[in-house]
Amino acid sequence: MQHDAIAVIDFGGQYAHLIANKVRRIGVLAEICQPEDPIEVFERYRGIIISGSPSFASHGQDSEYTRAIYDLDIPIVGFCFGHQQIAEHYGGELIHGGREWGKAMLHVVGDSPIFRGLGEVEQVFMSHYDSVVSVGDGFVEIGYSQTAEGQEGHRFAAIANEELKRYGFQYHPEVDDTLNGETMLSNFVLDICGCSPDWSMEGFLDEEIARIREQVGDGSVFLLASGGVDSTVAAAILGRALGPERLLMLHIDNGLMRKDESRRVVAAFDEIGLGDQLHFVDASDVFLDALAGVIEPERKRTIIGNTFIEVFNAEAARLGIEDHLLAQGTIYPDTVETGGTKRAHTIKTHHNRVPIIEELIAAGRVVEPLADLYKVEVRDLGEKLGVPHDLVWRHPFPGPGLGVRCLCSDGTPDDEGLDAIAEQLAHASERFGIRAQALPLRSVGVKADLRAYEHPVLLHGDADWDRLIDATSFITADIPGLNRCIWNLGPQMPSEVRPIAATMTRERLDVLREADQLVMDALRHHDLYSTVWQCPTVLVPIEFVDAGGQAGGELVVLRPVHSARAMTATPVELPMPLLDELRGGILALDGVSGLALDVTSKPPGTIEWE
Repeated sequence: MQHDAIAVIDFGGQYAHLIANKVRRIGVLAEICQPEDPIEVFERYRGIIISGSPSFASHGQDSEYTRAIYDLDIPIVGFCFGHQQIAEHYGGELIHGGREWGKAMLHVVGDSPIFRGLGEVEQVFMSHYDSVVSVGDGFVEIGYSQTAEGQEGHRFAAIANEELKRYGFQYHPEVDDTLNGETMLSNFVLDICGCSPDWSMEGFLDEEIARIREQVGDGSVFLLASGGVDSTVAAAILGRALGPERLLMLHIDNGLMRKDESRRVVAAFDEIGLGDQLHFVDASDVFLDALAGVIEPERKRTIIGNTFIEVFNAEAARLGIEDHLLAQGTIYPDTVETGGTKRAHTIKTHHNRVPIIEELIAAGRVVEPLADLYKVEVRDLGEKLGVPHDLVWRHPFPGPGLGVRCLCSDGTPDDEGLDAIAEQLAHASERFGIRAQALPLRSVGVKADLRAYEHPVLLHGDADWDRLIDATSFITADIPGLNRCIWNLGPQMPSEVRPIAATMTRERLDVLREADQLVMDALRHHDLYSTVWQCPTVLVPIEFVDAGGQAGGELVVLRPVHSARAMTATPVELPMPLLDELRGGILALDGVSGLALDVTSKPPGTIEWE
């Protein structure tokens, strides 16, 4: 079937495929194009969307692309970097400055059709370093920004040339935190571009089944099945496409699983009728030996990914099925965060995107039925395939498991630059009426499509939720070197915070498993499991020392978030009775000296700490 289609030009931003996803949810086919594609590629589309990028337009980075798109008589809109490219191409001016993170308020100016049906002030989502400070002939400002706290923002947050049908948004309408972003996209795609909404998930399922059958031919596939949402739905679609007899699955206990997780995985595949195709292997010793003494997050992720393949190959050889294609439940955030598109910046390497996997993909040996989808689409697909509701809607769990939630350290304080940061935090503390201290270690974050390996900040005080969020937004936006804030749930601010030497051991993982189980049980007990999208529990090798000089172990951090596609997330305010319950349970665990709640959005803090 021929569809009206929109081209999304992928400049390597974190949200390029999310744009395509949102357009598809409007009912219009969207396809990813590369900036250097020849002009003939773009001529068949009804409109073009230019994505964000980790590059700096103000520095001329990534300025070599098919600029002949601007000569086409079709509408074009750019987001963030794309907005800056459009402004500059038509005579506007950019500066490197005016950065904004997270929520902002867009004040709509005029009556542009791209804002039809919206209010005078709209909540939008910003993530940028560069800013547009003037526009060329024929362009007008159709929106300016203020911070969510009401502080002065920036001019030219949205621009338009209605005659040429050229538009630019400094913010990201594709993310869920831009509350009416889908209306803006719909106005562009349906009204300005004139597309017919005739694309659907049902149609995608039929097309994907046909694609799988073409790739696999008469062969079979061997799926790495973690038991999470993605691999379970992947198993269902592969079973539909190939039949159960041509699908084998392997579940590997890597020693990094949750408490009793492998037992539950085996039961889950029995429930969906694929238990006979599932093989199980306990490789926990293999993984923990490979991770012994390893500290650096990216190296840990690479080791976990490589070890998965080593165990997979050994099991395939044992079963005599080396000729089977490898199948994975990869979804798009795994690819883009690993820097898996030409211009994307590596935020963190996912286990299913390590180099050995990339080599297999290049050789056509990997089947990934979900690779262009986001979590919300995977769940939609799972429902259509008849996967049980509780399996489809369980919390996401990363492929590397607790390996990215059990941080490691050699015990050396990572305190470079903390003295200067402390001075700035003192001003923030006074402003918001809370105490703030940067911790002497780092966690992974993302800022303006770039990896941000920076310090967390410990907040302490009787602050209400709104003040905590305002303080976090201010600290991570205005103080360099910081990418997340955590709220101390202990009774007092520690008199000293110091790193401790800690590597990946079964004993530490057992502590984390117990803490994680307490959190999951508490969410269910308070009827919040289904409303919280994901809640990682993180073990951090930081010791809280009290006024008497006593310390009893490491820091546990709770990370409850709301999200839909994992590309953005907002922290969840947990009720005080639940927090009180967790204080009693987690702080009583041997090896734990502190408890905190992560109150950071994504960006600037990724959902997982590593």
